[in-house]
Amino acid sequence: MTFKETKLQGAFIIEPEMLIDERGAFARTFCRKDFESHGLNGSISQCSISLNTRKYTLRGMHYQKKPCAEAKLVRCSRGVIYDVIVDLRYDSPTFKQWTSVEISAENRKMVYVPVDFAHGFQTLTDGTEVIYQMSEFYSPSHADGFRWNDPSFKIKWPSDNFVISSKDQTYPDFKT
Repeated sequence: MTFKETKLQGAFIIEPEMLIDERGAFARTFCRKDFESHGLNGSISQCSISLNTRKYTLRGMHYQKKPCAEAKLVRCSRGVIYDVIVDLRYDSPTFKQWTSVEISAENRKMVYVPVDFAHGFQTLTDGTEVIYQMSEFYSPSHADGFRWNDPSFKIKWPSDNFVISSKDQTYPDFKT
């Protein structure tokens, strides 16, 4: 796997190294030793899948508060997404900054989302599947989020014509 740090310290784009032969291809998508050697959380407590029927479905912006704050490894197993992460670490030089990357089943890129980051995405194709590996268990009492179009972040989404849940639509703006 190759690990490329984003402009947000501790957040990485990870690409599996494909081993190709006459049978097809093989790649490792996770190795705790590799993650830990890059200073990343190598624990996996839970894996989830998000099935998105329609193009431009928007999910986010989500995070879990301490003591259940989680790191995530996000990959797209079908379709294409515009993936967004936001640094919510108060002591970080990139606090409240965001970055994005297009990930797809075809490009096989993965996004490592550190603890104390928010995460969201918008699908760019119908029938998109997104797989998450989380370092902590889901805790409804610690789950939180902020509005996808919070003016303090100025996140640029690919389309304003989106499908969004009522929960994500009614999140408040982020409070520092």
